[in-house]
Amino acid sequence: MEYIKNIREKCPLIHFITNYVTVNDVANAALAIGASPIMTDEILDAPDMQNICNALVINTGTLNENTVASMIASGKRANELGHVVVLDPCGAGATPYRNKVIKKLMDEVKFDCIKGNISEIKALANVSSKTKGVDASEADKVTKDNLSDVFAFAKKLSNAYGAVIAITGAIDVIVYGNIAYTTDNGCKEMRAITGTGCMTAGVIAASIVANPLDKLKAVTAAIVGVGLAGEMALSYAKGTGTLHIGLIDELSNLDDLKLEAGAKIEKFEI
Repeated sequence: MEYIKNIREKCPLIHFITNYVTVNDVANAALAIGASPIMTDEILDAPDMQNICNALVINTGTLNENTVASMIASGKRANELGHVVVLDPCGAGATPYRNKVIKKLMDEVKFDCIKGNISEIKALANVSSKTKGVDASEADKVTKDNLSDVFAFAKKLSNAYGAVIAITGAIDVIVYGNIAYTTDNGCKEMRAITGTGCMTAGVIAASIVANPLDKLKAVTAAIVGVGLAGEMALSYAKGTGTLHIGLIDELSNLDDLKLEAGAKIEKFEI
């Protein structure tokens, strides 16, 4: 498949209702991969924006009542139009209010993909987790030894909501139906850059729009692509600042040959 080529040819317009900490990073990552971002969270504006867009990404990192209303209204409008919708449940498990909002979103909006770190996804699946705000807890990390357990609750969550479940971390896990992929791309230094997860959600949305025949593979390609960009940027980065810039540079230079050559993927039937 020509995942990256398809994104650049389609140039999907993606509406982001995301957190204000990473808006600029998310927009730049979308542009780098070949998509076009637009940001609005005003309730009088946001739902109508779906009339011209191809996808919607909802991120719960910085919640307030106004944006929550816009998230739900925009999500419902995107569903009506058959658009791709991605949820990044940032901070799931951290507070009762946040949990309530995310549950409401998942009940009222149909998502193509739900992407989060392991602690966030465990919280959504009602599995005991130890979230650190918006970061995954070290105690929750995915390892080769606990993969079967991770597959089990991710599959249950996927079946319940009809969405691809993407768990990002040192080992990424992507589950849909009876198939799971694990990927080992990326580098630990990416954890020190604010917004890598938010950027990934946008790349996922772009990939699903451009590669609609297999959502699971489209999501996997997006996650591999961001991880691979981080790996390549690390080879010349002087610190987290240049790694941050390099990540965007490498996304802008990414193509399907690099993606295929650098992908570290394993497939499982679950």
